[in-house]
Order: sequence, then C-alpha cells, then structure tokens
Amino acid sequence: MNVLYIHSHDTGRYVQPYGHAVPMPAYQRLAGEGVLFRNAFSAAPTCSPSRTALLTGQSPHSAGMMGLAHRGFGLHDPGQHLANVLRGNGFRTALVGMQHVTHDDPAAMGYETVAAQDDRSVANVAPLAAAFLGEIAAANDGRPFFLDVGFEETHRPFLPATPGEGRWVRPPAIVPDLPETRADMADFEASARELDRGVGIVLGALEAAGLAGDTLVICTTDHGLAFPDMKCSLTDHGTGVLLILRGPGIFGGGRVVDALAAQIDLYPTLCEALGIAPPAWLQGTSLLPLLRDEAGSVRDAVFSEVTYHAAYEPQRSVRTDRWRYIRRFDGRTRPVLPNCDDSPTKTVLLAAGWGERMMEPEVLYDCLLDPMQRVNVIARPDLADVADDLRARLDRWMRETHDPLLAGPVPLPPGGVANDPDGLSPSEDPTVRA
Repeated sequence: MNVLYIHSHDTGRYVQPYGHAVPMPAYQRLAGEGVLFRNAFSAAPTCSPSRTALLTGQSPHSAGMMGLAHRGFGLHDPGQHLANVLRGNGFRTALVGMQHVTHDDPAAMGYETVAAQDDRSVANVAPLAAAFLGEIAAANDGRPFFLDVGFEETHRPFLPATPGEGRWVRPPAIVPDLPETRADMADFEASARELDRGVGIVLGALEAAGLAGDTLVICTTDHGLAFPDMKCSLTDHGTGVLLILRGPGIFGGGRVVDALAAQIDLYPTLCEALGIAPPAWLQGTSLLPLLRDEAGSVRDAVFSEVTYHAAYEPQRSVRTDRWRYIRRFDGRTRPVLPNCDDSPTKTVLLAAGWGERMMEPEVLYDCLLDPMQRVNVIARPDLADVADDLRARLDRWMRETHDPLLAGPVPLPPGGVANDPDGLSPSEDPTVRA
C-alpha cells in the first residue's frame, strides 16, 4: 500500500466536512469516501513541533523540536523521521512543498525526491505533486511510495477575498463578530478554497494514475488558525486539527470517529497497516482498533506543548474527553504577544485590551459545559480531585517522556533565535516565518 500525506498550514478544523460554510468539494469528497476524526489533536499549536511529532511519532521535546526549525531547532535523530523509516522498508519517498521539520536539506529526513521548497503555494505544489504521481504510474515498477505534499495555505498572509464577501462570513466563535474580523475570516476562506483546489488536483492525479485503490491518503494540518487565542494556544482552538484517512478496506465508508486521537498515533497506525515493525521510540498508539470496531477508544488523554514559538512561552497540557488542563512554566501574567500572528483581528482585540489580560499559572476547562474553553474552574472545590488527577497525569507524562522543562527553563540551542516576549511581533521581525 502506498501513502499520500497531504497537509496544510494553520487550518485547524475549519473545513467543510467539519461543518464550516466554505465550499471545499475535495475535502468533502475525501471525508465521504474515508474516515473523519472529530477529536484529533496535534502535539503542539506551533508549526515545526507539531509536524515533527506526527513524523517521528513522539512528543516534540522527545524528538528535539522545541521551537521552529528556521530559528535553530532540529531533530535529535533524523533517522527517526517517517520518510527515513519507510525508505528503509523499500518505499520510494518524495517531498513536494511545505515541510518545516528542518531548515537544512530535507534529503536528510529520508526523501529521495525534493521539490518546491521555495514556493509552497498550491499553484506551484499541486502540479508538481501531480507530475510525480504520473511518473510513478509510468514507471510501474511495483515499488510503494510515500509522497509528502505540503501546502503553504492557509498561512497568513491570506489570499484576498472578493470585495464585500466578508458581509456573509462568520469568524471563529471565540472571535467577536465585527466588520474587521469578518473581512479577516473571508480572506482565510479564500485561502481555504485555494487549498481545496490543490488537494483536488493531487487526488485527481492519484486517480488518473490508477493508484487511488492502493493508496492510503492522510489529510491533516499542523494546528489551529492564525487568529488570537487559536494558533500557539493549548486550548482546542490551537491544537484541534482536521484528520481524514482514506484508503482500501477499513479506511473507507464515510465514517466519523468521535474517540480521542493524536497525530503521534499516525506513525504506529502506518506501521501496523503496512506490516512494519514499530520503532522503539514511538509514543503514540495505533488507531486501527477504532477502524476495525475492536475498541471504542485507544487513549484516554492527549498531551500537547509549547516551549518556543517566536518567543519563549513554556506550557504543557493534557486533554481528556471532558477536561482540558494547562500549566504555564514561565511565571508570566500577561500574554506573549509576539506568539500571536499580526492580523486585523489582533489589532481590534489589542485596542480593546486583549494584550493586558491576566494569565493564570494553571487552567482547567470543562470542555463539555464550556466548549469555548473560556471559564477557568481550577479553583472550584468540587473539582479538586479532577485537577489533582490531571496534574498527576501531566507530571507523569513529562517524566516518562524526559521533558527537559522539568529541570527548569529551556535554553535556546546554539545559534537559536527567539524574540523578547514583550518585543517585536512576528510580522515586524524578518526572521519569523511560523
């Protein structure tokens, strides 16, 4: 079986199959033919750490990626990358477009073929990916392939929407509904439609090449939207991601899975589906029992983290079916503004005092009664046992995964770059491309 891994930038779950009013026929068809996970989460609400976790099957800090690749962070061992492991098991491996796991030559990650590293837009990436699939069909050598297709969309700056389109758009529920935020969201949706066009081109090429029937398609994104309190936030708004699998057998049927799933589960899932011995470093668990109807769940919690983004902001989180617990480790009481992408929405919120909010060292959200995750209930006496349990779970996970944050503040790697937490915003800093 082949593997086609398609991923986008800063998309969260804001696509049509998750109920959002933006026409995305390629995504909708993929969901209708595959399996959609409603409660999938990334290991981090930031780019390089989340992608690293998916492609190494372990937490970002375990893999070494505690910040952005282009700011000096890197893997402890590139040999753990999925492409290297699949290549070692006879797969032809290729990368077209976005990757952001290394700032050096991606070939070290195990890719035999690398293309479109400068222009990662749909307009450039989709035709190159389609051409690669055509070449595979023409070669007809029986060798399975792993094709990694990464689109820059829907990263800021967004594509411009049609003038006036914002009149009919609703921003994310945690963002106020204002003319500025509607226009901002309209631009996001313009980028989402372009993203869908790219996915449609690649899937169409897969079918034209006669490879769709024997290919597992993995479609996901790195983290939430680049809006305030989303990207770089350890709530569901930052770590909740779309995840659609489509392929032969149990990977079809238009099914919806509500059980918790983590992107680090994809690596062990692939190992089981492809008959590859799972490497010892994997920290996730296979999702196949869910798809074979052998289990109602495969995990009772997912973990996520932030250490560095544009600036240092160490946080860790655990999410269960009902609860979300977040702990800060930097002692700050105000938001780290450089870690929120500049935008019209951010400008509006800053003018209203968003940047002066008090940040609490611990947060507990009831995800059932407070799905927006706005009301901190950590101090409620009747929830003391819940809070203690989640504290213990987080501590245990940090110990088991050898989180360096346990020893104190995490230093930058040699040559690493970070903003002052009270300094420049990402758009003002030419070194930031997050």
